[in-house]
Amino acid sequence: MELKLRNLKGTKDYLPEEQYIRNKIRKTLENTFEKYGYLPLETPILNYYDVMASKYAGGAEILKEVYKLSDQGGREIALRYDLTVPFAKVVGMNPNLRLPFKRYEIGKVFRDGPVKTGRNREFTQCDVDMVGVKSVMAEAEYIAMAVEVFDKLGLDVYVSYNNRKLLSGIIMSADVEETRVNDVILSLDKIEKIGEDGVCQELIEKGIDDEVIDNLLSILKLGTDNPLKYFKNNCSNEAMAEGVKELEELGAYLDAMGITSKTRLNPFLARGLDIYTGTVFEIFLSDGSITSSLGGGGRYDRIIGGFLNNGIEYPAVGISFGLDVIYTAMSMQNKENFKSPIDFYLIPMGTEIETMKLAQKLRTNGFYVDVEMTGRKLRKSLDYANKERIPYVIIMGEEEIKAQTVKLKNMGSGEEETIAVEELIDYLKSKI
Repeated sequence: MELKLRNLKGTKDYLPEEQYIRNKIRKTLENTFEKYGYLPLETPILNYYDVMASKYAGGAEILKEVYKLSDQGGREIALRYDLTVPFAKVVGMNPNLRLPFKRYEIGKVFRDGPVKTGRNREFTQCDVDMVGVKSVMAEAEYIAMAVEVFDKLGLDVYVSYNNRKLLSGIIMSADVEETRVNDVILSLDKIEKIGEDGVCQELIEKGIDDEVIDNLLSILKLGTDNPLKYFKNNCSNEAMAEGVKELEELGAYLDAMGITSKTRLNPFLARGLDIYTGTVFEIFLSDGSITSSLGGGGRYDRIIGGFLNNGIEYPAVGISFGLDVIYTAMSMQNKENFKSPIDFYLIPMGTEIETMKLAQKLRTNGFYVDVEMTGRKLRKSLDYANKERIPYVIIMGEEEIKAQTVKLKNMGSGEEETIAVEELIDYLKSKI
């Protein structure tokens, strides 16, 4: 039987031109993270299932998408579905870390969920997390970081934000039992995907009374024009009051940092995971050409203390950027075209030793160099360099060796120059 080569649904290969641009996005993220005081961390892809499935982790909703397997020792293992839970595990296993502990991690995660534009089952997350800060200054810093990242990448975005305390309080004010609040939040979080009717149907299936649903949606709609002002004037419980207070503080920081115009308070925003305890936020393209968020996060103060089971609350905030969906967005808007990292393509014409010697000299002087090694004719070698978008070709034939010169060809203009070898380095440095 002939082997059929294919990829699993929701996975893909990234060929060099695409991966080169993805790496540039990654470097932009890393540079921005470090600019804000975060250092790199790496955690395992394979984890114990009970850790990833803990009630202090993603909650029941995410478990539907977990890749679960057993090793040869019979241990239940899960592929990580995000980088937040592994971060919390690291903090829990290293109680002597200096606080605040600020880190970033970029790595593959896996979710057996629906596949759509910008969302695969194997994808790269770029996470930034901080533990040890209670103030919403942390959330303000993360939103500012997100705005800066996408400004550098040339994408016009806005950050939608809310507060889980406010949302929980609103839900309870509509006579939803406190034990059912998370069930309602998970449904409300889907309102932009399945619409109001879809949310209503889902809540009915969860056993929420029709009258309660109507009451809840009417309260939320009343607060869509000026939500902070409306809910401040209509607080009916402590959770709502705390949520409003935190949102007011956050708004003051966003205003002071000059990024209010890039943000929108959305009282429907929940984020699907059960882990969040305060501010939540998501990043979207302003033109809506991709409906998926480009990133998101929020405050999760219970996970680490839950892992340690010591009764102590560890205040934590995180944000995650989706490398794959960011690349998709940039490709759709033609924000980045592939440009070869190679400066010069050297073509030997029976002068392989001299060409390799020159290539190494150029690399020593900081140039990026590739060498023709297949023995192709000159025309085919030039065609290859052109297709690879290499800007310059250096040709070395026997006549050039005798004259101690090389031919430099500009692949864009077609212009050729003859340059003395002893002057080549200085000349190229002035040109590139």
